[in-house]
Amino acid sequence: MPFKSLVEEPRCQVVRTLDVVGEKWSLLIIRNALRGQTRFSQFRDQLGIPSDILTARLATLVSGGILEKRSYREAGSRERFSYHLTEAGRALNIVIAALMQWGDEYNPSPYGQASLVVDGDNDDPLELAFVGATRAAVPSAEVKFLPGPASVVTW
Repeated sequence: MPFKSLVEEPRCQVVRTLDVVGEKWSLLIIRNALRGQTRFSQFRDQLGIPSDILTARLATLVSGGILEKRSYREAGSRERFSYHLTEAGRALNIVIAALMQWGDEYNPSPYGQASLVVDGDNDDPLELAFVGATRAAVPSAEVKFLPGPASVVTW
């Protein structure tokens, strides 16, 4: 029986997720896509990201199923591409919101919040919480992480 290395396929969902979105620029592209940006020039100009790095990050996000690439052509211009969040990409809103909430509490900017998380119907502020089976919020201090079934190595 051949030896199987855990390096071949990470079992940990954090490792697998970071393989796709673990770069700083990737998370900022996703944040800006959640704000409605779709074009290369918008990402480049708003983030101040070098074009070669933006190209690489967009390719990773497309191949990871986070963004979908769509062609468009403005009158008199060559074909270009826009980048739209997929269902998986839109679901990262909770990850971006968690990073923002942590930053606001533990590493706040003296200038205030750069982004707000609000209810889409009425613009009321939202915050993230762990919610138990009874739908009641569970304080972070009472949350623990346990090894899951994939953490058990069997050969």
